[in-house]
Amino acid sequence: MDAEPEAESAFESFLGEVSTRLTGLPGERVHGEIEHALRGLGEFLETDRVTLFEFQAEGSTLRPAHSWARPPFEPYSNPGFRATYPWVYEQLVRGETIRFERLPQEAPEEAPQDRAEAIQDGFKSNLTVPIAVGGRFLCALGTATFETYRSWSDATAGRVRTLGQILAAALHRQRTEAELVAQLAEIRRLQANLEAENAYLRAEIASPSEFEDIVGRSAAIRNVLARVNQVATMNTTVLLLGETGTGKELLARAIHHRSPRGAGPFVKVNCAALPPSLIESELFGHEKGAFTGATAARSGRFQLADGGTLFLDEIGELPLELQPKLLRVLQAGEFERVGGTRTHKVDARIVAATNRDLPRAIAEGRFREDLYYRLAVFPILAPALRERREDIPLLVWSIIERRQLDLGRHIERVPKRVMDALVSYGWPGNVRELENVIERALILSTGPTLHVEEPLAAATRPVADRLETVERQHILRVLDRCGWRIHGRDNAAALLGLRPSTLRSRMQKLNIRRPARPHQPHR
Repeated sequence: MDAEPEAESAFESFLGEVSTRLTGLPGERVHGEIEHALRGLGEFLETDRVTLFEFQAEGSTLRPAHSWARPPFEPYSNPGFRATYPWVYEQLVRGETIRFERLPQEAPEEAPQDRAEAIQDGFKSNLTVPIAVGGRFLCALGTATFETYRSWSDATAGRVRTLGQILAAALHRQRTEAELVAQLAEIRRLQANLEAENAYLRAEIASPSEFEDIVGRSAAIRNVLARVNQVATMNTTVLLLGETGTGKELLARAIHHRSPRGAGPFVKVNCAALPPSLIESELFGHEKGAFTGATAARSGRFQLADGGTLFLDEIGELPLELQPKLLRVLQAGEFERVGGTRTHKVDARIVAATNRDLPRAIAEGRFREDLYYRLAVFPILAPALRERREDIPLLVWSIIERRQLDLGRHIERVPKRVMDALVSYGWPGNVRELENVIERALILSTGPTLHVEEPLAAATRPVADRLETVERQHILRVLDRCGWRIHGRDNAAALLGLRPSTLRSRMQKLNIRRPARPHQPHR
């Protein structure tokens, strides 16, 4: 049939029909048309079986995608082609056409397994052509006989290759479309999940809270708020401890508002923000003429807080010479203004806060021990943001809702990639740093989606780097708490569950060195 001109014309018509049927065909109908084309090829060539193979996983194997067989023969269905016909497989991977006209006689000596399988399967003749699409071998189209021997001309191999290219292109398009549909469905699913998560978080922010200004549902923050509830209704002095930016002022305000003094004044003094020469006047006031510029008498913060709460922020920075005066107020509620001799009485509740290690400051002679015990009647430790990461999504949306109107923004979505990075980041500046990052992101995000880049690089650093950073910070905190004692009573090694030698080794590896003590003048 191959030598007849009519055969060429008939095959061209067959190819045209196949191409027409596959052009613009929906993906779900491609498989049926491929099987129709395989049957047409088998009937045209008068062979017993035609199979379209597909290379899988970068050419690691070859499996039958579609197969047709003339009864009583069965379509090819063995998925382990590479293991069954290893020699043939290697030739196809290299782009070689396989032509066997008399099997098993023509099977090469270096292919004993292929010869044995051909005998077992009953092959007489076989033609298999590798098919390239876009410069890559994606498929192979093969046809075989089981009853008669056949010779395969170049024209026949060319016809098989041409049909194979049409079918492989259709199969590849169908696979690509299916992948795109699956990816689109996954994107929509993730988008729906993200929308639901964003809606949930926004609803959580909008829902009534017992502590309106404090955002969080974590166990760490709930424990802190429980302690605030316990002490708020009493007149007890409270010492708020924790790193910078953990919201100690919010806790102080919560204590004030939930106390019987809530209707009275809440007065704040930042002991670190005022020059030492002005702190005494700020706290206790001054009389007219007490110092240059004191043209009139002035009440201090203690008097302003009478009947309410005085919040002494950064109490660890209070100069040593003023600490006895503060101690006197705490003990007796009495003080004198700068330049005055009259004793003033005041009824103000004290809430103090610090990020310093006050026991260490006591050991170094920078803070009075008796004042510390007067302040630390009821200590509350504000957790670092990294210790309550589950609160970060709520905090992010809280900041967005609070700031976006002022900045002229309307954010509806925070991408999962962004939120995951925000949760993973270490936040050395705690909530205050998070607020700054989100506000900058609001300024830069012009659409409904929040774009945050700052913490992404830090959050995606190698895990080993982050673990070493966390370990170093933890060891430093414990060393500070123990006054850098590695042996003896209340030592850091015991607190960390390490031997002293092991702790020293870790300190050396993490480059942890005890800071130099400030020079103490002789007295």
